[in-house]
Amino acid sequence: MSLAEPAALPVAASAAPRLRLLKRFLGRFKASLPAYLLLLPSLVFLALFTYGAMGRVFVDALYQRATPKAPIRFVGLDNISAVLADPAFTGAVINNLIYAVGTAIPSIGLALLFALALARTHAVNSVLRAALFLPVLIPMVAASALFLFIFLPNVGLLDYYIGRLLPVLPNWLGDPDIALSAIMVITIWKNAGYYMLFFLAGLQAVPEDVMEAAHLDGAGPFMRFRHIILPELKPTFLFVIVIATLNAVTQVDHVFVMTKGGPSNSTNLVLFYIYQQAVEHYDIGKASAATLLTLAALMGLTALSFRTMANREGGP
Repeated sequence: MSLAEPAALPVAASAAPRLRLLKRFLGRFKASLPAYLLLLPSLVFLALFTYGAMGRVFVDALYQRATPKAPIRFVGLDNISAVLADPAFTGAVINNLIYAVGTAIPSIGLALLFALALARTHAVNSVLRAALFLPVLIPMVAASALFLFIFLPNVGLLDYYIGRLLPVLPNWLGDPDIALSAIMVITIWKNAGYYMLFFLAGLQAVPEDVMEAAHLDGAGPFMRFRHIILPELKPTFLFVIVIATLNAVTQVDHVFVMTKGGPSNSTNLVLFYIYQQAVEHYDIGKASAATLLTLAALMGLTALSFRTMANREGGP
């Protein structure tokens, strides 16, 4: 067969496969059109308020906003360099890492204990589950106001009860060595019930026949937890760790209400640092650069987590 033969085919014959593909595509699109129309409002909001906002942040990070003395100007990576060289940002990142570890581990541990204790379905457990989930429904600002009353020096509930045991009481929110731990308590209190739901769902996926067989073979509760329940809950653990990490970076309401980043920046977290740069100092370029760095770190962490989950499930 010579190379010139395909060109000699009739035009109608060569176009027939393309027409069939086009008709097949239009047929599938027509069948899926109602689904696309249902998704359209969500896609519009996602484009405007998520990806559009991310694009705006990327652009603002490259510019220095106009001031009464200077017009807006392109500064390239100067804003990112300024943020990385700012000791306040470095301190906020360190605080956020401590905050993430200090809230994620206790929250996940408590959630797992709650789920194991309340796994069986009956009326009492349902009431206890609802009680443990109740803090999730309370807005963070309201929870912060509640704990602000608890932590008040001399007159707060904590000092009222602990004051009977200790001669000298710390200033829970005024001591730089304690303030960050104090605001961690609120996050642990709110998130433990939320993460419990994921572990309850994960426990339902544990095969009952395997548990019964292990029980008949003489395996005790700890052995069954170590060799059956824990391996089955590993995907749930990974998912909850990602959620807990994201929550540690995105929750800032309690910092704003209770400490405003103080004392001595000991409770200043990354999101509150961004708020300070954007609102208090009106440095949009620096705030956008800090946001860009935070987004990059979170996207990298999330991608790594999903990659790990895909590897565990035998995916590509």
